[in-house]
Amino acid sequence: MKIEIYDTTLRDGTQREGISLSCEDKVKIARKLDGLGIAYVEGGWPGSNPKDAEFFERMKSTRLANAVVTSFGSTCRIGGAPEHDANIGALLDSGTAVCTLVGKTSMFHVREVLRTTAEENLRIIKESTAFLVEQGRRVFYDAEHFFDGYKADPEYARATLAAAGQGRAEIVVLCDTNGGTMPWEVAEIVRDIREKMDIPLGIHTHNDAECAVANSLAAVREGCTQVQGTINGYGERCGNANLVAIIADLALKMNCGCLAVPALPSLMEVSHYVAEPLSGQSCGVRGSVGVRTQRGDPCGRDPEKSGIVPTCRPGRRGERDARRRLGTLRTRQPSFKVRGVRRLAFRHEACGARAR
Repeated sequence: MKIEIYDTTLRDGTQREGISLSCEDKVKIARKLDGLGIAYVEGGWPGSNPKDAEFFERMKSTRLANAVVTSFGSTCRIGGAPEHDANIGALLDSGTAVCTLVGKTSMFHVREVLRTTAEENLRIIKESTAFLVEQGRRVFYDAEHFFDGYKADPEYARATLAAAGQGRAEIVVLCDTNGGTMPWEVAEIVRDIREKMDIPLGIHTHNDAECAVANSLAAVREGCTQVQGTINGYGERCGNANLVAIIADLALKMNCGCLAVPALPSLMEVSHYVAEPLSGQSCGVRGSVGVRTQRGDPCGRDPEKSGIVPTCRPGRRGERDARRRLGTLRTRQPSFKVRGVRRLAFRHEACGARAR
C-alpha cells in the first residue's frame, strides 16, 4: 500500500518553544525534504506573517523533484463568503497547487471559540473548500480536534467531514489536536469512519500522551493513506508525530511505500540537518552511535541497507567520519546545572532530539 507523507515541520514544527526559522532556513529544509522523497511539504500560513509570504514567493521559482509545496489556512469567517475572505485570498496568492484548510469538528469549539451554530460551521467548511476547488486548487481538509469531537458527538463530527467532501476536498485528515487519544481508540474511530463514509482519510497526531507515532501507524492499518507529522517530532507542547520514526516503521515493519525515491538510508542525515536550525545549535555526533557490534540491527535489518543505524568507527576518528558525512557539526555542547547536577543540553541522535 502506498502512503503519502505530508511534512509540516515548517509550520507545525516551528510552534515548538524557542524555534524561529529564517526564510532561507525554510527554503533549504524544503529542498532537503524533497530530496528525501516526501510527497507534500507544508510551507506555512501565508496570511499570518511576512516571512511565510516571502517563503511562498521564493518557492514559486524553486524547482522541486518530488515534493509538492502546500499552504495552510483556516476556513472563511463566520457570516462571510470565502471569495471576500482575506485568509482564503492569501492561500490563493501563495501560488501553491495544494491548499490545506483547517476547520472545527467539535461542537464545544463551535460554540465556545467560533460562537456560532452547528449549521454555520458546516456552511463555511463546505463553501471554503468548494471555492478553492473552483479556483483550480487541490484541497486537503484538516479536521481539528476530530477525535475529541467524535467522542463527544460522533454524528456531528462525521457531518463536518461530509461537508468537506461535499466541497470536493481531495482528502480529509483526522487530527488528534490535543494528543490524548489512545491507539486503540484511533483504530476504532478510523474504522467507523471508513465503514460509514466513502472519502480518503489522513491522520495528524500530537504527542501529549507519547502515542503520536503509534496512533499514526494504527490509523494506517485502518485505511488512512496520508500521514502528517514533522521531522524529529518537533511541535508545540510535547510535539507532533515523528516522521523519521514513522517513515522507517512504514517501510521496514509494514512494507508500505511512502517515499518517492529509495532514500531511506538518508533519514539520519535529514534528521540532523533539520535539527541544526530548529534547535538553535549544532548537533553532536558520537562515534559509538554507529558501532555495529553484530550483524543486523534490533529491527532485524541490515543497517547498511536500512540506513537507520549508520556504520562508523568508534572514538574521535569515527566522529570525524560522521561529521564529514553530515556536514560541519560542532561536537561541544552548551551545558547547564539542574539542582547541582551538570547535564548536557539537547544532543540530537539518529531518530530525533533526546534530552540527556
